[in-house]
Amino acid sequence: MDSLRYNPGRDIRWLLLRPWIGIPRLIQIFWALMGLVLSLLLRGGSNDPRVQRDLARTLLRTLTNLGPCFIKVGQALSTRPDLIRRDWLDELTRLQDDLPSFDHTIALNTIETELGAPVDQLFEEFPDTPVAAASLGQVYKARVSTQRWVAVKVQRPNLTFILRRDMVLIRSLGILAAPFLPLNLGFGLGEIIDEFGRSLFEEIDYCCEADNARHFSRLFADNDAVTIPDVDEELSSRRVLTTSWIQGSKLRDSQELKSQRLDPAALIRTGVISGLQQLLEFGYFHADPHPGNLFALPGRSGDLGHVAYVDFGMMDSISDQDRLTLTGAVVHLINRDFEAVARDFQELGFLAPNADLTPIIPALEDALGGSLGDSVGSFNFKAITDRFSELMYDYPFRVPARFALIIRAVVSQEGLALRLDPDFRIIAVAYPYVAKRLLAGDTREMREKLMEVIFDEQGNLRVERLESLLDVVGNYSGGQSSGELLPVAGAGLRLLLSRDGGDLRQRLLLTLIKDDRLNLSDLKELTALMRKTFGPRQIAEGVIQRLNPLAA
Repeated sequence: MDSLRYNPGRDIRWLLLRPWIGIPRLIQIFWALMGLVLSLLLRGGSNDPRVQRDLARTLLRTLTNLGPCFIKVGQALSTRPDLIRRDWLDELTRLQDDLPSFDHTIALNTIETELGAPVDQLFEEFPDTPVAAASLGQVYKARVSTQRWVAVKVQRPNLTFILRRDMVLIRSLGILAAPFLPLNLGFGLGEIIDEFGRSLFEEIDYCCEADNARHFSRLFADNDAVTIPDVDEELSSRRVLTTSWIQGSKLRDSQELKSQRLDPAALIRTGVISGLQQLLEFGYFHADPHPGNLFALPGRSGDLGHVAYVDFGMMDSISDQDRLTLTGAVVHLINRDFEAVARDFQELGFLAPNADLTPIIPALEDALGGSLGDSVGSFNFKAITDRFSELMYDYPFRVPARFALIIRAVVSQEGLALRLDPDFRIIAVAYPYVAKRLLAGDTREMREKLMEVIFDEQGNLRVERLESLLDVVGNYSGGQSSGELLPVAGAGLRLLLSRDGGDLRQRLLLTLIKDDRLNLSDLKELTALMRKTFGPRQIAEGVIQRLNPLAA
């Protein structure tokens, strides 16, 4: 059982005592990697895009041929703009889990060994071939009763042995190579590999995955737009996982979805908002939301389509502090406060605590502000990732190990959305989502963040910041600005009058009354903003849109 947990110290001792295992595999890896290195040395300096594409494909092929662990390494590298050239990232993100299946007899033996009975005693119907094969396992569609179908995931044979062996070798090679890597690429490489190893060993423990699925299901229990399959505990173990079957359509092709009378835009909205909830509210997220792990279901909940998540092997948590800092970073981007954005990067660990921010702030403004342009909706996360891959060669940026899976999740989420809508911009959904949560003050932490945003250090009201938040909600809500602003205004008013809004009321009064006199300038600015945003015409339009969304 202990071997199912990642322990680099124990595993290196295990492999050193078995040189007949380690040495042949090391030779195989070394031979494959030397071929790759020679290709890079001979052709890596070329400026020809076709040559770089060929090199990326060589890298892809090499990792795939080396087996499951190296496939996962390739998938992890596809989220690391500081480790991999930006023109290689696209090729690496094509690593799919669409692999050859392993022998069906082995799968049947695994089920019998793990569950204690032959397949024909456990299932009323069990197929001869899997419906899908991935790097770590394969999935069957089976029937347990007249009306109940289930998904049975069976692990590939000898995975624990293969991963223990290969992780020792990968970690050893990484640590040996780290001092020779250029710039800051070797920084914390051992920690990054350990983070990868921990998540990989958790992924092959299906008991852990079952717990993840149950926890994820509880988080979305009150959300009709998101479905999580139920775990069948009696038919699950460490190497076999059985869940309810999800009968849906993979989020791969918008025309196919439309032919089934499903709305791609509504499905994208659900996927992105649920992803934001995971990162910024729950602090627990699905780290691999690619098209094979998200299914479209029939039905609508307002402007949200119905989706189902599957495959909970790669999950991760984000600390409350990081979660709040990320929320603040989005707000600082809304307000184009790049000095605060630089401090956010420092707090998150993307910049060293002692880094000089003076030259970095204008670089961030150029990278982020230039991409944002005049429209929040023009923001493209992948474009920003590409820009950062360049900045990291000129400034001391690095990606903390704990953010590897977060970046993977966000890049995968945007990639899925772009597959369905090439004009989609993830920040056009993220900005209004964060702005509405701030203005509604639905949690204590959001109320504290709201006060931090709209009051300066001297306690003065920053009306322009409040206007930015309202503009974001009004201008980037799918053409329904007034309809979106009205409920936000109602929630904000309820907050101001509620017990929870006591601190906000006090700060507001202290701002409007200074030196025992009414601060007329702030009051006038605030009144003008409210009149402009919530005038009679805007209210009438909002009411019509709420009553009849098609009127927009």
